[in-house]
Amino acid sequence: MDAMTSTTATADPVEFYGTRVTSRLLLGTAQYPSPAILAEAIRASAAEIVTVSLRRESGVARSGQSFWQLIRDLGVKVLPNTAGCKTVKEAVTTAEMARELFDTPWIKLEVIGEDDTLQPDVFGLVEAAKILTRDGFQVFPYTTEDLIVADKLLSAGCEVLMPWGAPIGSGRGLNNPYGLRSMRAHFPRVPLVVDAGVGVPSHAAAAMELGYDAVLLNTAVAKAGDPVKMARAFALAIEAGREGFRADPMETRDMAAPSTPVMGQAHFG
Repeated sequence: MDAMTSTTATADPVEFYGTRVTSRLLLGTAQYPSPAILAEAIRASAAEIVTVSLRRESGVARSGQSFWQLIRDLGVKVLPNTAGCKTVKEAVTTAEMARELFDTPWIKLEVIGEDDTLQPDVFGLVEAAKILTRDGFQVFPYTTEDLIVADKLLSAGCEVLMPWGAPIGSGRGLNNPYGLRSMRAHFPRVPLVVDAGVGVPSHAAAAMELGYDAVLLNTAVAKAGDPVKMARAFALAIEAGREGFRADPMETRDMAAPSTPVMGQAHFG
């Protein structure tokens, strides 16, 4: 990242549960070609928070220790997730194990309700969020853009919402910009993170232009031909989208409006 980008990021931090970070890009750690490329991509992205699945950190024969050491060496904050969980009980148990292993109250809560789209089971999500917040967890719920569900998650004790852009790993971008814009308008002071479905840097910029606080992605970087270059591209796109939002963009129009004044223009008969 160049000096100008770093200065912009530092001047405009975002806060999650009292923790302030300067990067608005959260990066997943799965599916990379190698640990070395993962480490290089995280550095190129300037991400300060990475998501980690408990399933990668198997306790058998300390098989996950090398991965965990790599994450520690990068100096980033870990956001464990309950990826793949389909029931409240499974999600809560996984969260409890993650807290013990990673020594953090943070948990990205996923309760998957449908196999083809990996859409969240919002009923189970709210129930699990209530249980975990009562137990001292700081929950980052992977949810839809439904406003009623969002309100119930906030009532359950969540202080961050993570609506999907599109199905996980689909790369489709923002399927419902209207819904995401409505969520931003309804919850202006709640940290909102677009999570899942982002495929290219322009998708991330579009999310930030809607006023979202951050973007979480994994597959778009991990499965790129050059994950390191893609990570850097996403970092730049998020900075551009955030600056565009802060600059107060012009409103869209149905009709053309000339950018060059026509008063005093010469006319030839």
